Amino acid sequence: MHAATASALIVLAAALVVDWALGEYPSLLHPVVWIGKTIHAAMRLAPQQGRWRQLLFGAILALGICTLSAATTFLILHWAAEWPIVEILIGIFFLKASFALWELKRAANRVVQPFQHGNLAQAREALRSLCSRDPSCLDESALLAATIESLAENLCDSFIAPLCYWTVFGVPGAMGYRAVNTLDAMIGYRGRFEFLGKVPARLDDVANWLPARLTAGLLLLAGCLTGKNVASAWRILRRDGAKTPSPNGGRPMAVMAGLLGVELEKKGVYILGDPREPLTPQKVRQAWLLVSIAAMIMVVLCGLAALTLVGAAGW
Repeated sequence: MHAATASALIVLAAALVVDWALGEYPSLLHPVVWIGKTIHAAMRLAPQQGRWRQLLFGAILALGICTLSAATTFLILHWAAEWPIVEILIGIFFLKASFALWELKRAANRVVQPFQHGNLAQAREALRSLCSRDPSCLDESALLAATIESLAENLCDSFIAPLCYWTVFGVPGAMGYRAVNTLDAMIGYRGRFEFLGKVPARLDDVANWLPARLTAGLLLLAGCLTGKNVASAWRILRRDGAKTPSPNGGRPMAVMAGLLGVELEKKGVYILGDPREPLTPQKVRQAWLLVSIAAMIMVVLCGLAALTLVGAAGW
């Protein structure tokens, strides 16, 4: 086996073990937190008015942060290349920082456990770590629906997409994607700085276009392996996948709704799936099972890709 290929597989396997065993890094050591602080600092220079000035600033910020993240990772790995073990350890550190699979399960559990004990207020508060919507007015069904939606959507953003970019562009590609996603989360919104956030938001849409559809396909395959009604999920995907404001997020969420036989609704925004079965904590557990199987299939695909691509590319 080519040495670069072996190194890439070691980095991937070890990053997955670290994610399972330790979860997220402390804030002080987390590269994504560093990216966020850099974005926050740069926003102090943002123009307070003027659509075109904000649009231009947002474009420069988006391209600059993404380039800085990927280039910094590349240069650190290049510096460490003289010491293979150090290079592998640094690769593990940065690749793990680009994804968070097991934290999804922990975050979902933080919602479900107090929910089952009748502590709706604590469950609502816990939902904030999974999604950005205001949970304060969500009833029981809406709370569970939001948890399932977040598991499906974050499977793409927090796992499938980073590994897609790692497979093609190596660890710098994974960190570049994470910068895009962080920019969208921080400034890709409507309101006072709407025009400043347009380029980051569109860049995130482009970056997630293929991973979101791959995620939907992997969930369908996971549903097939677990005996779910894949035909129904495919129908829901075709019917409801484009109903969300995001051109990407609705795809995995629609598939999940179809596989679980539930209706996922964000009031006043979208309704995905059909209410064939009630929303219960057990449905959240089923959603996590589908997410974990889809994620493991992705890991296998990445390993196979590494055997054919990584050695040739020299990552």
